[in-house]
Amino acid sequence: MTLKIYNTISRKKEKFIPVQKGKVKMYVCGMTVYSDAHIGHARTYLAFDIIRRYLEYKGYKVTYVQNITDVDDKIIAAANEKGMNPLEYSKYFTERCLSDLDALGVRRADLYPKASENIKDMIEIINKILENGYGYISNGDVYFSVEKFKDYGKLSKQRLEEMKAGARIEPTEKKRNPLDFALWKSAKPGEPSWDSPWGRGRPGWHIECSTMSSKYLGLPFDIHGGGMDLIFPHHENEIAQAEAATGKKFVNYWIHVGLLTVNKEKMSKSLGNIINIRDAIKRWEPEVIRFFFASNHYRSPPDFNEKALQNAESALKKIYRAKQDLENYYREKHEPFSLESEKTFLEEVKKFKENFEKAMDDDFNTPKAIAEIFSFIRVTNKYLKNKIISSEAAKKAYSTLLQLGKILTLFQEEKIGSEIKEKLLKLAEKYEIKVEAEVDGDTLIDKILKIRENARKNKEWSKADTIRSELTQLGIEIEDTKEGTRWRKVK
Repeated sequence: MTLKIYNTISRKKEKFIPVQKGKVKMYVCGMTVYSDAHIGHARTYLAFDIIRRYLEYKGYKVTYVQNITDVDDKIIAAANEKGMNPLEYSKYFTERCLSDLDALGVRRADLYPKASENIKDMIEIINKILENGYGYISNGDVYFSVEKFKDYGKLSKQRLEEMKAGARIEPTEKKRNPLDFALWKSAKPGEPSWDSPWGRGRPGWHIECSTMSSKYLGLPFDIHGGGMDLIFPHHENEIAQAEAATGKKFVNYWIHVGLLTVNKEKMSKSLGNIINIRDAIKRWEPEVIRFFFASNHYRSPPDFNEKALQNAESALKKIYRAKQDLENYYREKHEPFSLESEKTFLEEVKKFKENFEKAMDDDFNTPKAIAEIFSFIRVTNKYLKNKIISSEAAKKAYSTLLQLGKILTLFQEEKIGSEIKEKLLKLAEKYEIKVEAEVDGDTLIDKILKIRENARKNKEWSKADTIRSELTQLGIEIEDTKEGTRWRKVK
């Protein structure tokens, strides 16, 4: 089966052929870290997490790069309000945002290059753009001249003449054309700035991604992604900058994720309906949120609402019930009823896997893949009810369900989020537990449980019960067994 991807630049599904056989290089525009990560970020990064997982399932070695914009007008404004250094402010929110995505169950990218750490490379690319005649210097600022780049508009399918007619911004003393965009901005008082051939200043937003993607992946690379709102001007400008500087093709496949709504309204600060990830996972299990997004095709505009999440939760329970039924059955040591029934069921397992792959090969069609899971569950339930297959066949089905479900981010151990981690750190301090600065939530729980274990050995039952109660309040369920104390995260 051949993977086909809807390529935004061609507006059609194309057979996927990587630049280098067996390898995929993928870049996704990352967060501008001026506040907490929200469900819009969740929508985008979960979609690309699934895409990456499926590419790996197909045998590709994926290099996934996601930038961090830590120098930006919004960051500077927010930092000034708090009386903080902008780079310290963005460092704080970088850690919070990545921690929130961890708690949601989104796998981390391979690299997270920061804008502030790649300024030298940006200056080099801007210099090349100027040398090649695609930019100009104006009073300490550097601009890209869109008229010089003949293919400008090829991604968004807009003609330069139409863009000019629709532009509301008049040319200024600095800009020759209202559509020209900044490559370098001259320094302003109180803002982070760096030395450059044009004076102190900082890079424009668009040049960050052109620079970091080409630096870490080379040109051309396979996949560039982001939300549909980035098609124009951000991704259009990225193409212009990279190709004007290098003369090489920038990207082969452009993948854009549909923007979500909340109760059928666009999510925005003005409407007051922005839902942060850390608030969303207080109401819903991370896996429910992930399954809700996976139930919608990545190019569709999902609506985040109570009913939709309830439906996702209900559907997810059915999948887990089927998983548990298969596990119970294969542990019961059943013999096959007949060779024919066994063979027929194993054919169903094979067909399920093929149909799942067929759905995912069709532009990562996750709703169809999920439909195949439920179809397989209905078939499996009949075989289990009649007890006409062996434990070995049930185990094969169980393993296949787990393998394919994990592509959709199901069946993963939930991680401890930053908010719970902060409370665990306070508990650690209470019980005088020494921890490393970068300790993770799981390790914290293990250390606290060690204190409880010692309390039980010393027959300090009140202390042991208090620790159990404190962890329970944080959603950590404890089970004392003969093999030791186990814990799991619950709602």
